[in-house]
Order: sequence, then C-alpha cells, then structure tokens
Amino acid sequence: IVVDDAIIVGENIFAHRTRGKPFGRAAIDGALEVGTPVVFSIMTSVAAFMPLFFVEGMMGKFMSIIPVIVISVLLLSLIESLLILPAHLSSEGHGPVNRLFGRVFSRPLAWHARLASAFDRGLQHVIRNAYQPTLRLALAHPISAAALALSLMLCTAGLVVGGHIKFVFMPEIGSDWVTIGINMPQGTTAAQTAQVVEHVEQQALVLRQQLDADSEGGDSIYRNVFTYIGDQPMARRSSFAATAGVSGQGHLAEVTIELKPSEERALDSAEIEALLRQQVGEVPGPESIIFSSSLFSAGNPIEVELASDNFDQLLLAVERLKGKIAEYAGTGDIQDSFEEGKLEMKLQLKPQARTLGLTLADLARQVRQGFYGDQALRFQRGSDDVRVMVRYPKDERRNLGDVRSMRVRTPAGAEVPFAEVATVSIGHAYAAIQRTDGQRVVRVSASVDDQIANADEINRDLEAFFLPALVQDYPGLRYRFGGEQQEQQDSLQSLYFNFIIALAAIYVLLAVPFKSYSQPLVVMSAIPFGIIGAVWGHLLMGLDLALLSLFGIVALSGVVVNDSLVLLVFYNQMLREGASHEDALVSAGAARFRPILLTSLTTFFGLLPMILEKSLQAQFLIPMAVSLGFGILFATFIILLGIPVSMRLLVAVQGLWGRLSAEEPAQVAPVTGS
Repeated sequence: IVVDDAIIVGENIFAHRTRGKPFGRAAIDGALEVGTPVVFSIMTSVAAFMPLFFVEGMMGKFMSIIPVIVISVLLLSLIESLLILPAHLSSEGHGPVNRLFGRVFSRPLAWHARLASAFDRGLQHVIRNAYQPTLRLALAHPISAAALALSLMLCTAGLVVGGHIKFVFMPEIGSDWVTIGINMPQGTTAAQTAQVVEHVEQQALVLRQQLDADSEGGDSIYRNVFTYIGDQPMARRSSFAATAGVSGQGHLAEVTIELKPSEERALDSAEIEALLRQQVGEVPGPESIIFSSSLFSAGNPIEVELASDNFDQLLLAVERLKGKIAEYAGTGDIQDSFEEGKLEMKLQLKPQARTLGLTLADLARQVRQGFYGDQALRFQRGSDDVRVMVRYPKDERRNLGDVRSMRVRTPAGAEVPFAEVATVSIGHAYAAIQRTDGQRVVRVSASVDDQIANADEINRDLEAFFLPALVQDYPGLRYRFGGEQQEQQDSLQSLYFNFIIALAAIYVLLAVPFKSYSQPLVVMSAIPFGIIGAVWGHLLMGLDLALLSLFGIVALSGVVVNDSLVLLVFYNQMLREGASHEDALVSAGAARFRPILLTSLTTFFGLLPMILEKSLQAQFLIPMAVSLGFGILFATFIILLGIPVSMRLLVAVQGLWGRLSAEEPAQVAPVTGS
C-alpha cells in the first residue's frame, strides 16, 4: 500500500517526460498534477484504518496496534512520494557516480531497458486493442453493464447468506501444544486423580507410537509430555480459556503434549487432538475432560448463561440445554459451571425452636462444640502452644444418630432434645457460586468442530427455537450468550458503527477535491465490489470468513477508492480541456491504466507471501491479507470498467434531471368573476 502513491507520482512524472519535458520540469509538473489526489487518497486510507483502532472487546485490544503502524507509515510516505521521489526523478543521471554505475552494469541495464520497452509495448497493445474497445462497449450499454455487476454482487451475497461460505469469529489455528484438562469431583484426593491421569498418559503414549510408526521421519511427533496434578497451568495461562480452579486442589489435573513445530509435521494439531480424544475414549470418574489444541481462544464457541431465582429449576433447565446441544453434530466437551462441593451436614430449625429463643447460630455453635470441640484451656509447654479441646467422646460422634440424640441448651438454660427443635441432613455444599450482574448463573458451554458444524448457526438456532421454549417451561428463567458469541457481538457492533463513520469521513474527504456531492458516490461505489473480491478470495483459499476478514474489508474500503480518485481527477481535467464525456472517460481510463494496474499488482503480490505463509505466527493475519489482497485485485477491473460506467450513468441522470428542471410549468389563465 505504501508504494501506491509513489507509483502514481512516478508514473505521472514519466508521462510528462514522454512529452519531451526536461527532467526537472517533468518532476515538478508531474508531482503537482497528482498532488491533490495523492494527498486525499492517503487521507481516505487513514480514515479507513481508523475503525480498527476503536474496535471493542478482546480482539480490539489485539488489533489496535495495526492502525497505529499503518497510519504512521502512510503519513510519512506522503512526504516521500511528493517531495523525495520527485527530487530523485529530477536528476538526469550524468554525474560521475552514475556514469561509473552505467559502465559497470551496462549489460544488465541494457537487458532491463529492452525488457521494459517490450513490457511497455505489450501494455499499450492491451490498452488499445482490448481495454479501450471493451470500455467503449460498456459505455455504450451502461445499464447492461451495471446489471451484470449487480448480478455478480447478488450471487456473492448468496454464497454468504446461503452458508456456502461460513462466518466464524476466530478461525481455528492449531498450536504446537495439545492440552487435556481433567476435572474430578470436589473432594477427590490427588492419589485418585493420579489414577485417571495415568490412564490418559498411557493412551497419549500409545498414540505417539502409532503416529511415529506411520511417519517417514526419524524424529518423534511428540517433543515432551508434561503432567500436572493439583493445577491446570495451561488453562490458567490463557486469560480467555474456561475458568480453571485454584491451584493446589487435588481434583484438578492437566496433561500437556508439546508437538513438533507445525512446519515440520504433516498432521495438524486439531487432527492429533481428534485422534487423542478417540484414543482416550470414555473415562469413568471425572466430571469433565477438556481437549484443546487451539493457539488462541476468544471463549467457548457455544456458551449460554442461565439465571433463575429458583436454583433447583435452574439445574433442570441446565440439563435440558446440555441435552439439546448434544443433539447437534460436531459439538463436544459439553459441560456446565455448577460444581457440587464436599459433603456437609445441613441444619434447619423447627418452628417451635423460635419460641424457646433458639437461633440457627446457637444451634450451629453447639453442634460444632460437641463434635469438633471448644477450646477450654490454652497454655505454654516449652516451645509448644497447647490447646485443650472439650468435645463428645469418640464413640458418640460417629454418625447422624449421634447428632439427633444430642441435647441443645436454650438461652434460658434448659436442655431439650435436638430432634425436638431441629432437623439434620447430609448434602453437598457449593464449590463456587458464580454471579453475573448480581444474578446467580450457571454457564453451559461446548466446543464445536468447524469441519462438521458452525457455532454461529447453532447459536442462532438455539436462540430462535429452543431457548424461548425453555423460558416458557421454567417461568423466571433468564438467559444470555457469553464466551465467543459475546465477544463477537461486542466487536462486530463497534466495527459496524465505526465503519459507517469511516465511510462518512471518506465521503467528506472525496467531496473536497471533486467539489461535488455526487462524484464521491461514484468513487465509493467500488467499495462493495472490492468486498466481492474478498469473499471470492476466501472461497478460492478454502477459508471461512472471520472477524479478521472484516478488518481487511474495512481497510480495503480506503485502498480501493485511491485509484478511483485519481481516475476521476483526470476525467474532470479532460472535461475542462473540452473533451466529451465519453472521450474523457476513455482517455482517463487509458491514461491511468498502467498506474492502477501496478498499484493493484504490487499490493496483491506484497501480501501474497503472507497469504501463502504456513508458519504459526502468520495464521492470524491470513484472513485479513486475503480480504485486502484479493479485494484490491478484483477491484482493479471494477475501477477500470465500473467507475467509468457509473460516471456515465451519473451524467445521464444529471442530464435528465436538468431537462426536467428546465421545462417551464404550464401557465394557467386567471379566472375572474363579474
């Protein structure tokens, strides 16, 4: 993108040189002639990249550095293209250094001159015999040409709406690690957890032997296998992963497999994860076993937060939702955030206890004193601190019958049987109570295999059909989406809003050099067709549309208008010189064919290495590069043909409007009465 304006300025200086002007005068005239459109093309690109700086959500924080760098470089390139480059091109090349350079590299320079001359002759042949006849044909039938373009736009929209090209918030990018998070029931000892971990480890090693046997290389596909009991460090390290428990708890475990770098292995980490999931199979005991191989996670693809004042009803709704999610193909790792705690005694007062002055605190304190003990004496014995505890004998504090048979002292000093004033039962405590906006919630989450299903489609189906019916069955139940869906909503809303502001800013910037309210609309009509190229680029590369693809489309909107701006500036200049509308459009297209083609090709081939890059670090930016690269490549044809056709239609509409406005209304004779 940086070289686009340099190409426009340099090519225009070259055009002035071909008219016989000296080097210095050609450099000055060429730079001044395109100075205004170059300045405003930079401003439109800056305006297009600005929305990326204000995207909300987690992705906005990651991507905000891109517009900072791009805008800074674009503004500095303006100085280079309008001041430094013309100064370089104003030199005739007769100095001693240039003469020495010419003698040393005479043969390569001669070969380069012949190649450049042949390329120029071929380009002029294409302009005269292919481009200009095609453009004149399109200008002769502007309505048909516009209908063809709109048909292509509708077909592209149908690909997206029809689901042939799916949208995902974040593409699945495999990392060099496969992680298995194991969550046992609360209260499970580390020794019991270790038995499950040992089974998972053995299956992982069996899979390694199978993969190494199938591979041709000598090195193992595994580098290391790490096991943690009592902690889940990899889950904790990712701030957007599912909430991991506090370290030091025996019911938590994690097995992490470090793989060879992605460039050195044939299998993707997602494929290894699927094989490992199949190898481990169903394991009795754990509450959940979560497999993960993604480099980055914006949250669970499916995550629904359910809230209700009736907690028993809430748990029933949670089970129904989990069952519904399991019916969708491609879903897995279905779990909820409710965890039962350890076993505990639950005490409850009877109504008659209130008349005796007993409170629940009194009851709990006396039960604790009897079974745990109460400190009666504390003294120092040497360096030890000795505490004397008073409690029931060991054989009287073994079971619930002992609790029910104890006596409770009232505030008046009387003792009454426990069973007369209270009840006791055994139940599970809550391991954690989660709240969102002050409401107690239970989160139901699941992973989605992108090769089989689409998380957006599943979420839309749940919201349209299942969740409203669930709310009707359980009055008072409330729901909202979280995880990746919430991040997607936050990011897309801010991106759409800022994109509209950017389009308005681009329109205002274009209206200044054109001194027109209608011509900026013609220039901006190329933006939707750039989006067509971005969509077809994803289809060609076998990629899903993602949030980063939309970032590229937003940036594309500023890049696309640059060439259109320069083309219409030349069109207006030729009109002022007396040319007809059609001749001005054809001449402007022919004059700007080479710089428009070169700017598009340099942008595309500049992005091509990133598009084809296989390394892990580049995977995030590939959708953005595809949108920008293929969008500008397709927009080249729209700029060279569609912009002149749009301008031809605008001139026809303005002419029709002028004729209608020029017609005088019929005069009606006044009626006079006697």
